[in-house]
Amino acid sequence: MPRPTAAQLLYGSCTVIFSTLAMLLLSQTSSGVGIAVIAVAALALGLLVAMTVPLPKARVVAMQQPAAEKAEEPVPVAATGSSKAA
Repeated sequence: MPRPTAAQLLYGSCTVIFSTLAMLLLSQTSSGVGIAVIAVAALALGLLVAMTVPLPKARVVAMQQPAAEKAEEPVPVAATGSSKAA
């Protein structure tokens, strides 16, 4: 499994913090079970956001084959004229 990038860590952490605060303020819950459910939901949302951040272009290009290996061999074309002279 590849290591997370700085952008993934930042987006995931911010999502967890802000979604937890928003859900706690909107639900106005004070029970331990409600707070635990909100915390688990916020962690799941943060993980989802962190994993959907696109990878940098350099990594995507590095995984592809070089252009020299992708080139096909030239195919010889048969002559269209007749070899007999009339």
